Amino acid sequence: MGLDTADFIVITVLVGAGCLVCSVGLWVLLRQAASAQQRAMESRLDELAGALKALEGKIAERGKIPESQAVAAPEVEVETPASTAPQMVQMENEEVTPEMLVVIAAAVTAFLGKKVRIRSAKMVRLPREAVSAWSQHGRALVHSSHDPRARS
Repeated sequence: MGLDTADFIVITVLVGAGCLVCSVGLWVLLRQAASAQQRAMESRLDELAGALKALEGKIAERGKIPESQAVAAPEVEVETPASTAPQMVQMENEEVTPEMLVVIAAAVTAFLGKKVRIRSAKMVRLPREAVSAWSQHGRALVHSSHDPRARS
């Protein structure tokens, strides 16, 4: 019993239609999963934004930072006026406050998804000040060698 041309064409069409139906079904499932992941990510981002605003509100209530800085986006400065130069020197000598440590720990906890403990923190000069390229490169190498996900 051999296959004639008509049987071969029917089998080929059925196999092709089956592949097409499977690929369309998988594509629909993939799109549904991607949209579900996107909705979950957006809701998580909304929760984190609410928590961040609550923390900023608490810090602003205590008078540590002005309310305008708590909500405003970071601004990029091109040139430092002479009137703010004493402020920059004061910031270098300033220690990291416990409130800042709490905010840093909350941000790292939100990023990593597990509770963290900050052992030490210190203020670092801004990159536009006299920081050599060698020290920046060394810091980058040290940070890249510490992969927290590799230890889990």
